[in-house]
Amino acid sequence: MSRRSLIQGLGATAGLLAAGVVPAFVSAAMALGSESGGEDGTGLEYLTEEDGAVNYPGHTVSYADPPGDESWAMVIDVKACVGCRKCVYACVEENNIGRNSAFTYIQVLEMPLGSMELEHGDVNYKEGGRPDKWYLPIQCMHCSEPTCVYGCPVKATWRDPDGIVLVEYDKCIACRNCLVTCPYDARHFNWVEPEVPPEEVNPEVPLDEKAGVVEKCTFCVQRTRNGGTTACTEACPVGARTFGDLSDPDSDVSTLIRKRRAWRLKEALGNEPAIWYVG
Repeated sequence: MSRRSLIQGLGATAGLLAAGVVPAFVSAAMALGSESGGEDGTGLEYLTEEDGAVNYPGHTVSYADPPGDESWAMVIDVKACVGCRKCVYACVEENNIGRNSAFTYIQVLEMPLGSMELEHGDVNYKEGGRPDKWYLPIQCMHCSEPTCVYGCPVKATWRDPDGIVLVEYDKCIACRNCLVTCPYDARHFNWVEPEVPPEEVNPEVPLDEKAGVVEKCTFCVQRTRNGGTTACTEACPVGARTFGDLSDPDSDVSTLIRKRRAWRLKEALGNEPAIWYVG
């Protein structure tokens, strides 16, 4: 379909969305209508296969190997986390996040003891390690049921079979519907040309394609599919992060989830996130 017809379709549903009549995650699909080829008008049939994965009909991102048989997941020990934000800084450097972009893929909330209310968290705290607080890192959850993917009208984002949710920057049309449909505020729009000092550019990760598009945590796909771990896991000085293959019952992530009474954020929404918490 043309860019013009897409914009016209989105405009037709904007009023319904504002009135709360149409759920955000299906609004963009409705805008596509019959042009998307869906028999029931949603245009989402291409997404779902028998295993429930949300797959992209074509190729994975150009800067990473194709997915393997793993099911990637992460466990974060909030009892160990001291709020030092070294995971944040490592992620910024590894993934060419613009130093002028005013966002980071990882956000760490300083939480009052005994509280799980996210609105009480402080992301702008000055120094971690306070004994009267606990620290909750949040980033893209790489959900098994990613509402952000369902909401993309141009198939610019998808979930690969190994569980990693990715974005193809060249296809993103900046509609930002995925920002609305992500319940974890884990997607970020680049309003400016990302600036990274030349000596700090990671050649393994795109940079020039990121202006005016949405980006997010990729579970460091350029590392993890080559046998490495995520930059945030590697940088954590207290070992609060564990990354691994959930399909392996003997992996560290599987063991932690099984033995430490793991939990996930906003489980009632049914997104089935791949990041678990213990502690």
